[in-house]
Amino acid sequence: MAKRDYYEVLGVSKSASPEEIKKAYRKLAIQYHPDKNPDNPEAEDKFKEAAEAYEVLSNPEKRQRYDQFGHQGVGGSGGYGGAGMNMEDIFSQFGDIFGGGGFGSFFGGGGGGRRARKGTNLRVKLKLNLQEIANGVEKKIKVKRHVIAPGVTFKSCTTCQGTGQIKKVVNTMLGQMVSASTCAVCGGSGQIVDKKPAEADSKGLIVKEEIISINIPGGVSEGMQLSMSGKGNEIPGGIPGDLLIVIEEVEDQILQRDGNNVVYDLYISFLDAALGSSVEVPTIDGKVKIKIDPGTQSGKMLRLKGKGIKDINGYSKGDQLIMVNVWTPTQLSKEERQALEAMKGSENFKPDPGKFEKSFFDKMKEFF
Repeated sequence: MAKRDYYEVLGVSKSASPEEIKKAYRKLAIQYHPDKNPDNPEAEDKFKEAAEAYEVLSNPEKRQRYDQFGHQGVGGSGGYGGAGMNMEDIFSQFGDIFGGGGFGSFFGGGGGGRRARKGTNLRVKLKLNLQEIANGVEKKIKVKRHVIAPGVTFKSCTTCQGTGQIKKVVNTMLGQMVSASTCAVCGGSGQIVDKKPAEADSKGLIVKEEIISINIPGGVSEGMQLSMSGKGNEIPGGIPGDLLIVIEEVEDQILQRDGNNVVYDLYISFLDAALGSSVEVPTIDGKVKIKIDPGTQSGKMLRLKGKGIKDINGYSKGDQLIMVNVWTPTQLSKEERQALEAMKGSENFKPDPGKFEKSFFDKMKEFF
């Protein structure tokens, strides 16, 4: 089933302000909250859908990528972004949208009003060749991340009494003011390590190497960043960070990328240009045979429809453009020179472009 447009999900326009987006999400979250719709899978799906849309549109960077590339730009169909969120993620990340009480206090539960902490993100660079970029690819990479060690147990922080915050009362000329700061002992989690294995650090974490499978959509480009939710570093009492995948294009030695098109320089002999020929040219998907018409001029551009790169939104594919270059020999044998000298006076060998012959710039306008 195709994903709905995030703006459509929240019922806002593409020019909606951050406050309008927040207000729309708040309304849907109240309407479809599980506490108001017990044992209703459809309401839960709508609740998650709204949270996913808000997670992207409330983040300026993700919103910009979504506006430019659609769901693929934020990993909407490959396990990235909000699609990997569970109910716990949603409550912890967006609970404060209802104010100090969070989701729990709004509906009578025990939200506590403390915003969940999030582990740090991991960033990796992934090199892709032209074929992988064109068609999409599944890659497996090794990632070292901090995870909570098996067997670790936690207890409530005695310094902040499990709240994650230290409150201080300060006397001012306007009266008493209450200020809150993050607890330095537990780091704001409200928990401290009770028991841990010897290999774990003071926070109960170990470094674990994992092999993670990444589905890269076709049409990505240099510098594009994809995100896998929850695959970053873990943190006690919080939610894991994200794994950020930065795309690097490996330059192809034969084909050149130009947007979603690929360009190939084809060199043919003078005889093939004059008499016509059939030649093989490389493409992203392998070699294909093309026809060279008799009288082909150097600089002619041929197009192979749909032999380019898949669009990031998955709607179409670019083309392969073949630039024909007539190769002039730099050395001639005595016999070759004599044969050419004999034809030098022929009218057929004199340049005669005519008024219908297009200039180089006209050809470029036609193809781009």
